[in-house]
Amino acid sequence: MALKFSVSAPVIAPLPAAFAQSPPKAPDFRVSEQAARRIAAILAGEPAGSMLRVAVEGGGCSGFQYKFALTTKAQADDLRIEQDGVIVLVDPLSTPYLAGAELDFVTELMGQSFQVKNPNATASCGCGTSFSV
Repeated sequence: MALKFSVSAPVIAPLPAAFAQSPPKAPDFRVSEQAARRIAAILAGEPAGSMLRVAVEGGGCSGFQYKFALTTKAQADDLRIEQDGVIVLVDPLSTPYLAGAELDFVTELMGQSFQVKNPNATASCGCGTSFSV
């Protein structure tokens, strides 16, 4: 089973005042073991050097949405997380929105999905792909 990801330029809304006044000192975005295993399975069918990029962009029913894309190119200012042999990238504009969050991969009765457990989200939609801060 192959997953398809689309790539487009991220559209990021300005940071809320709370982030602008006291940005997180250390970006603390984690990747669970389950997510790392699933990412590794996806990347096994991709070109060598492929990585998963996680981004936050404006949109969705709650104001912001998570975006996942495969890439072979990292930017110099990306946050780079290595977990169990896979690399996850986060761009510097998305990093404050993901501070303290965890990327997980869950299997539930309705199916499997990547989920971002984000303590910064004050509300989210029913499907879990969009949130507000």
